[in-house]
Amino acid sequence: MSDGPPTMGVEEEFLLVNPRTGHASPSAEAVLARYHHHGPLPDGVRVHRELRLTQIEAASGVCTTAGELRDQLTAARRVLAGAAAAEDCALLATGTPLGPGPATPPSAATGRYADIDAAYGAVVADYEACGCHVHVGVADPDTAVAVVNHLGRWLPTLLALSVNAPFDHGRDTGYHSWRVVLQSRFPGFGIAPHLRDHAEHRRVVGTLVDCGALVDRDQTFWLARPSGRFPTVELRVADTALTVDHAVLQALLSRALVRRALDDLSHGREAAPLSAQVAAVAVWTAARHGLSGPLVDALDETPRPAWTLVEALLQHVRTALEESGDLAEVQALVAALRADGTGSAQQRAVAGRGTAEAVRRLTARTVPAGLGTRRTG
Repeated sequence: MSDGPPTMGVEEEFLLVNPRTGHASPSAEAVLARYHHHGPLPDGVRVHRELRLTQIEAASGVCTTAGELRDQLTAARRVLAGAAAAEDCALLATGTPLGPGPATPPSAATGRYADIDAAYGAVVADYEACGCHVHVGVADPDTAVAVVNHLGRWLPTLLALSVNAPFDHGRDTGYHSWRVVLQSRFPGFGIAPHLRDHAEHRRVVGTLVDCGALVDRDQTFWLARPSGRFPTVELRVADTALTVDHAVLQALLSRALVRRALDDLSHGREAAPLSAQVAAVAVWTAARHGLSGPLVDALDETPRPAWTLVEALLQHVRTALEESGDLAEVQALVAALRADGTGSAQQRAVAGRGTAEAVRRLTARTVPAGLGTRRTG
């Protein structure tokens, strides 16, 4: 392993909802206008709107430790929740809306968001899906492409650990991540193709832009990719995390996977290409079942019990976690997730209590009670 773990950062997308009806609330601009009245954000943390005014995003700064990341995510959630409450709405960490859509149609998008609306039409007309994106520092572009090749096998397992989107505007879909189903309607969605270097990456993305499938070179629908904005590999596979602990778990596992990939590459071990069809099935299976049913190992092309693949992932990155000092933390977070259930399981557990009570319970899990608190069992 190289000296020191890579840096990491997390982007979290949230929904703004009416706390009584569960309707998505198009209040992002009002919340952003007043968030600074509800406490300072840590250095490097940014908040901004997303595709729809019912969504808002918080992005951490560049972090080196789990504690630093946890504190930044906690502070951002608490500040945004305070600003949302002042606008009579609640901050909800869910991959898709728990309740019905907004009482009024979404307002017209502007700028790049308007270009996205024009390109994809009805596919994005009521799109309110929210994800958790993890950036891990990889400075060299060619290395970043090679790392992405190594990540493909494990992305469905990361998705299964993160599932938090069982509902579609009040309807139980039977899936654990309906967000992934919604995203699958976009061109090129899924695990990235096996690419040789950054030059080939640029050619492929450029072709997709020229063919009208992408708005620009900063947009792809791959679940992991070299970032177009930062010297990082960006993992975009996870649903937005119900709790800060779930987000920290995704970040630590993502960083460990990148570090393991870097070590493999330093020893001349390139990733084996995956079957595009089997990879697509592996992603779909994770979205369908989460951790409650079988997953598919995209490399071995074999169905396996979900927790068998989780254990295989943990074994794959064990040395990386030991080197970064994160092994005990990850083990505790995985144990807590196994005991409490994924976000989707927790959503279903409260859904029958009525919309207002379900929103209350889920927003309480979205916003930590105290800074730097970690659930360990």
